[in-house]
Amino acid sequence: MPVQKLKQFLDDQHVKYVTIRHSPAYTAQEIAASAHIPGKELAKTVMVKINGRLAMAVLPAAHRVDLELLADAAGGDVQLAHEKDFEEMFPGCEVGAMPPFGNLYDMPVFVASSLAEDEEIAFNAGSHTELIRVAYSDFARLASPRVVRLSRVD
Repeated sequence: MPVQKLKQFLDDQHVKYVTIRHSPAYTAQEIAASAHIPGKELAKTVMVKINGRLAMAVLPAAHRVDLELLADAAGGDVQLAHEKDFEEMFPGCEVGAMPPFGNLYDMPVFVASSLAEDEEIAFNAGSHTELIRVAYSDFARLASPRVVRLSRVD
């Protein structure tokens, strides 16, 4: 989902958002530092496979997804997806910078319980130089994520 398409989607859904441009950064921690956003409010998207089907795990930048916790919550076999498994699913997005709206691609979205406690979250907007910040309540309304414990620090 290219940046413009994402913004159009948010506009169509009457979501207020802020666009944050930053110097190129590739890890969630680098992005948070570059954009001056607390790591707990920067949502990173980790692609996983649950029983062979792609899904998104969305968690704070500083956290690591715990596959055992996700497997317990999802009730299935969970493994990290390889880039080749999903890179063609997100045309116009840089690999690793897809926004956390798996629902638009018919895939489930699991969000860390700690992110659900934030008033706002920011996430990649399809590139390694731009973020979108929205109210968590708007993200939850649009993505219909399942709130679960995704890391040992949640």
